[in-house]
Amino acid sequence: MKDIERAREILETERAALVIVNQDQLLFSSSERGIKPLYLAITQLGSSLRGASIADRVVGRAAALLCQHVGIKELYSGVISQSALEILARGEVAFSYGRSCPYIKNREQTDLCPIEKMAQDLDNAEILLGRIGEFLKKIAEKA
Repeated sequence: MKDIERAREILETERAALVIVNQDQLLFSSSERGIKPLYLAITQLGSSLRGASIADRVVGRAAALLCQHVGIKELYSGVISQSALEILARGEVAFSYGRSCPYIKNREQTDLCPIEKMAQDLDNAEILLGRIGEFLKKIAEKA
């Protein structure tokens, strides 16, 4: 079974939100929503993500940029934003998806997702990673 197939299977059967598989090994899995699981995987696993396959419930521009940055080989998303498709169309990451949408909405469904908004005009994944870290820290302080 290909890594992307295994990641998708785990995503569906375990009702996860993000699954990362590399060379038939499960590297990371989370049921937590939002960008946090991908951020944690990148900051914790670093270069071991190169060549991995990711299955994610929702992918926006930020997630697409980060996947490209760390060298993800293949990505599947249940829902993907138009700007994420534009990033992935550059050809560095093979991808498939269930359905596309103009943009990812916030949890209240009233506006753009704050991370999608943050990544709107960014192409530098290092800067984006730093901004996401600051954003997650502020949220943790409010909790």
